[in-house]
Formats: sequence, C-alpha cells, structure tokens
Amino acid sequence: MSSIPSIDLPADLIPADGRFGSGPSKVRTETLLELGVTGSSFMGTSHRQPGVKSVVGAIRSGMKDLFSLPEGYEVVLGVGGATSFWASAAFGLIEKKSQHLDFGVFSGKFAKVVNGAPHLDEPEVIKADAGSYAPPVPNSEVDLYGLTHNETTTGVMAPIVRPDAAGIVAVDATSAAGGMAVDPEQFDVYYFSPQKVFGADGGLWVALVSPAGAERIEKIASTERWIPGFLSLKLALDNSRKDQTTNTPALATLFLVRSQLDAMLELGGLDWALDRCARSAEIVYGWAEASEVAYPFVSDPELRSTNVATINFADEVDAGTIAAVLRDNGIVDTGGYRALGQNQLRLAMFPNVEPADLATLTKAIDYIVERI
Repeated sequence: MSSIPSIDLPADLIPADGRFGSGPSKVRTETLLELGVTGSSFMGTSHRQPGVKSVVGAIRSGMKDLFSLPEGYEVVLGVGGATSFWASAAFGLIEKKSQHLDFGVFSGKFAKVVNGAPHLDEPEVIKADAGSYAPPVPNSEVDLYGLTHNETTTGVMAPIVRPDAAGIVAVDATSAAGGMAVDPEQFDVYYFSPQKVFGADGGLWVALVSPAGAERIEKIASTERWIPGFLSLKLALDNSRKDQTTNTPALATLFLVRSQLDAMLELGGLDWALDRCARSAEIVYGWAEASEVAYPFVSDPELRSTNVATINFADEVDAGTIAAVLRDNGIVDTGGYRALGQNQLRLAMFPNVEPADLATLTKAIDYIVERI
C-alpha cells in the first residue's frame, strides 16, 4: 500500500456508528451505560457470590431460550476463549481420533491442536480452498467431528448437519452463534466466544452441550487421562451447574453477554437476529455484485456468510488503501484477514450492526474508489 490519500468523506457518507470489526465487534452503548450504573454492586465483587452467580445463571437461561435447546441440553461456561476450548476438547472430548474440516485460517486450527496431542491419533483433515467448503465424511474410526459454522476469515457459512456416524459433533460457532440458524439436534457441542454476535470482550467461552456431549465429558474424565485443571471440561461442567466458572472470569464480559442476550430476546430472539443479518447481507452482497470493481469473495451464494462478508476488489483498486481512508474518517476495522493474502475488505454484519450503516458504508467505499 502506497501513501494514504487525504480524502474527507461528506457527512452523509459517514455511518452513525463506524465499527464494522469481525471481532472484537461493535458493543452496544446502552450495554456500557447499563454496566456503569451498577457502580460498586457488580464490578469488584466475588464471582462465587449471588451478584455474579445470578448473571451467570441468566446467561445460561438466556442461551437456552435463544437457541431453543431441547430438554437435557446444558449451557457451560469457561475461561480462555474458543482457542482455549480447542485444547480442552483435545483433553476432554476426543477419545482417540477426530475429523476436522479445514476451509480457512481458523477452521484448521483445531486440527493443528489435536495433531500435537500425544495421547490422540493423527486427526483426519478434509481440506477445501479458501472461499469454498467440503462436508464431513462418515468414518467408523472417528469419535468426534470438528465442524465450523462460520469461517470468520473467508466469510463462508457452512451447513451444520450431523454425519451419519456414531461420533459426537463439536461445532466452532464463534462468529456464527446468535446470528445464524442451527438445529440443536445436529450438534453435541456448539461452542463460541462472546466478542462477535454477543457484543462483549473475549476471554470467555460458552458451549451448548447435548446429553451425549455431557456423557462424553464425564466418560473421559473418569479415565486415567491427565487433564490440566484449567482445561478440564468436567470442572467447567460441574461449576456451570452451580452458575459459576472454574476460574475467575472477567466480570465485565459476563455483564456484557447477559445484557446483549436480554436485548436480543426482547427484540424477538434468534428470528429477529437472523432477519437483521439477512437484510445486512442483502445490502452488502447486492452492492458488490452490482459494482464494477468489487465482488463477493465467496462465489457460491449459498455459502456466503450472513455475519461476515468478504469483498474482493479488482487489482487496480487497493483494498488496504480503502480501509486506511475509512479509518481516517472514523470508520474502523474493515480490513481483510491478512493471512488470506486477498485484496479484500471484511465487514461484520452481526445483529448489533445497523443495516443502514452498512448501506452508508458501501456508498462511502464507492466515493473513495472514485478518488483513488
């Protein structure tokens, strides 16, 4: 990228809120104000006492409502984020061999963690080119299928369908959960971090666990396998049943998640979120398809994410320059994922992002392109 041109956007081309990051994502100002009002009654108090435990309990209850979880499904919380959960799964969910789908930077990371675990067999990895997708393949030797609902780096939205096999299904839903439809009957563990759809900070993971998933956790924990306490899913499960986490959590993160959940449920729950994300996706992809210099990176419309859009540009237009000019105008975090090596922007379309702001953003991008 050469020197950044000085381009001032007209006032009508500046979104009301200029945060379009794919994580950390836009946090509702109302939520931050709500946290501030708590004063000394929440922040700085014990996570083992009713004040915080009630928030954890509200999160667990709210998640059950949002995802319409069947009887027997549980909501488990742990400290460390989804990256930490991969290690926990390697210790506490996989018995011997797992299968993983690798169709982007993040979806392949779980397989790398498992591949380095000396107590597990080498995982089976099914790869697809970035921007595309390949489904899981039933294998009698596999006891866990590692799926990814939304590949945050590429903007591919994958179908979540249980393979016709005996293994349990664990789904990384970090940038999908709460903004994409999913049938709980198709998974055993649906895990995610809250810094995407749920408008909070990282450092926490949430898992929706089926009875079969809980049974697997209990079964492995009863063996002689050594499991570090911090990564123990059994400890996380036991503590969650008491409305607490194994280790001290970030209290502000818990508060933000609960507040976001409350707002989503009040507005109409998952149906409301799906509709809002779909409207945003229609705006962004419609603009890109009509553009002379931009186009959706994911060619198959059925695979295009409704939460994260990746938009490529013709060689003569430098996406990095567009992102830099946008940032100079207070519109932030629109750059593509560097490891992909694409000339693209990546735009979050989570429920907190106003569709109208995305429409304004596309006009701002056109304005910049005309001047660079």
